[in-house]
Amino acid sequence: MKRDHWLKLIAVLLFAGSLYGAGVGAEPLAVGQKAPGFQLKNQEGQEVALVSRAGRGWTVLYFYPKAGTPGCTTQACAFRDSIQLIRNQNAEVYGVSTDDVAALADFHKKHRLNFPLLSDPDALVTEAYSVKIPVMKMAKRWTFIIDPELVIRDINDDVDPALDAAVVAERLKKLKGAG
Repeated sequence: MKRDHWLKLIAVLLFAGSLYGAGVGAEPLAVGQKAPGFQLKNQEGQEVALVSRAGRGWTVLYFYPKAGTPGCTTQACAFRDSIQLIRNQNAEVYGVSTDDVAALADFHKKHRLNFPLLSDPDALVTEAYSVKIPVMKMAKRWTFIIDPELVIRDINDDVDPALDAAVVAERLKKLKGAG
């Protein structure tokens, strides 16, 4: 290829990359918006729909990249160990990843998790929540707190895996106090 062709190709790629990086595509979700609905399978292959949580308490959805990796294991075990603090706030936790049901079942059993993990193998829910890692079929590590009317009340896009459960428990107390 001639030098001019390479330069044009590089310019096109840089332009396309700048568009992609500028957020072209799905708009990020915001506090106060209705949470996108979904129906996913849990680690046991049972269907779980967000609409089933309406009027039943608060919902914590935490998205994570890959079951069994160090950060994801730390985060899941922290939620396991703090689950009662969260449930005392009338909330239920759901971990969401693009792993298949079998991988989630292994992860759930190995770490004796006491809350559901949800499989989003096509990354459709991950995309609906604007947390899909570009070019990959994996989720970013984000946590959403959703009220009983299925409205997003908190979004954490700077999650520390070891501290997420404690942050969620505190945030729930503040949100419930404000409501």
